[in-house]
Amino acid sequence: MANSEESSPLLPKQQHTKVDPTKNNTDDNKSTDSQATDAVKQSAPPAPMVWTVNGLPLSHGSVMGEPMMGRAQWDSSLCACLGRNDEFCSSDLEVCLLGCVAPCVLYGSNAERLGSAPGTFANHCLPYTGLYLIGKSLFGWNFLAPWLSYTSRTAIRQKFNLEGSCEALTRSCGCCGSCVEDEVHREQCETACDLATHCFCHPCALCQEGREVRRRLPHPGFNAQPVLVMIPPGDQIMGRGA
Repeated sequence: MANSEESSPLLPKQQHTKVDPTKNNTDDNKSTDSQATDAVKQSAPPAPMVWTVNGLPLSHGSVMGEPMMGRAQWDSSLCACLGRNDEFCSSDLEVCLLGCVAPCVLYGSNAERLGSAPGTFANHCLPYTGLYLIGKSLFGWNFLAPWLSYTSRTAIRQKFNLEGSCEALTRSCGCCGSCVEDEVHREQCETACDLATHCFCHPCALCQEGREVRRRLPHPGFNAQPVLVMIPPGDQIMGRGA
């Protein structure tokens, strides 16, 4: 019977040697620890290579030019000028009104929120106004200001890792695939698309950027430090007990 058990390939080979109980306990503990470690490794989630809902990165590529995974989409589409019916509904209507009547004010507000520094509003609004007036007087339409304002769209897209026009076209219809494969060429293509978006859909682009930054970034004026106010205690009257 012993010979048949040793010759069977389904059973482990047993060696008739003297067993040390202390050694067996140590080996059992080591095997239990290794199994527990393997179970923890298997149950642990993989390293995050995605982006949060707010577009903030959880991890970056370590190699220059490595494509970023899981780009977030814009909060609203380019043509959704009236925004959405949520808690930012009144802000979306204000953005739409500014984009149609005073695009210089909307561009300055977007740049101020993006820069997160008070005082940048005038530095962006005034040059935009000058280019707007020159373009209107010489060409009859706002031709020069988009060449200044398209950089804000690129900055918003890079800051929150948003999906660009080339990637959107590749995802929807499969074109522009050769431009998206390489990170350097992809960014050049996306920058050109940002310029084209501002040149041909300038008010809609400003409104989309305004809705995006107002949902993601607070106004720099609201970042003031809290002030501790000391209130002196009131007059105390000491009375003598009866």
